[in-house]
Amino acid sequence: MILFPAIDLYEKKAVRLYRGDYRQMTVYSARPLELAQTFRACGAEYLHTVDLEGARDGTAPNFDLVAQFARQSGLRVQVGGGIRTEDRIRAYLDAGVFRVVLGTAAADSPDFLAAMCARYGEKIAVGADLKDGFVAVRGWTQTSALTCEAFFERLQALGVKTAICTDISRDGAMRGTNRALYKTLSERYSLDLVASGGVSALEDVRALRDMGLYGAIVGKAYYTGAIDLREALEAAK
Repeated sequence: MILFPAIDLYEKKAVRLYRGDYRQMTVYSARPLELAQTFRACGAEYLHTVDLEGARDGTAPNFDLVAQFARQSGLRVQVGGGIRTEDRIRAYLDAGVFRVVLGTAAADSPDFLAAMCARYGEKIAVGADLKDGFVAVRGWTQTSALTCEAFFERLQALGVKTAICTDISRDGAMRGTNRALYKTLSERYSLDLVASGGVSALEDVRALRDMGLYGAIVGKAYYTGAIDLREALEAAK
């Protein structure tokens, strides 16, 4: 299983939100590139990063910083947040990002998602951000009418390779990950599934690994010291 340490960006800083609430934001580093390089020094090979302003507003104010991650951190970078046009997909890929994550665009426009998957293949992933069983969009500020099951059925039918699924109620809450959700999804669908939200201890990492998941994202647990990244990387193998 791949372990993705995460850097969420807001105003060029590495931050974490509590359950997706922009009013409950903690700044962990004013030098995110140095943070990414620290991940690499610990043995990480991948980085998951989200432009939080982009996710909320459909913009890309942290684009240059993400490009720095891709070119200078030594990590393979996947990025989400505000990627709603093909021009932005191409811009990120041209900047050296290996995979882009579509969230709002994937929920709003199945035709756009299908076209991008056909054109870019495994370079496209989809973020399935769940709030009370429904897909949340626009930086988790709105909830769509799409149920988790309907969305995953759509993703599988359209040939999406990778889905990053976040249980928003667990994100940043340090309450453990939603193992039952990921077990159900991994058994029901043939997507490469990445678990996100609530990975709080090595036991979470091991449990997700034992389910055969493709990947898991660790965020706040690293920043608070609840998880040692070197140990978590070993546990994920």
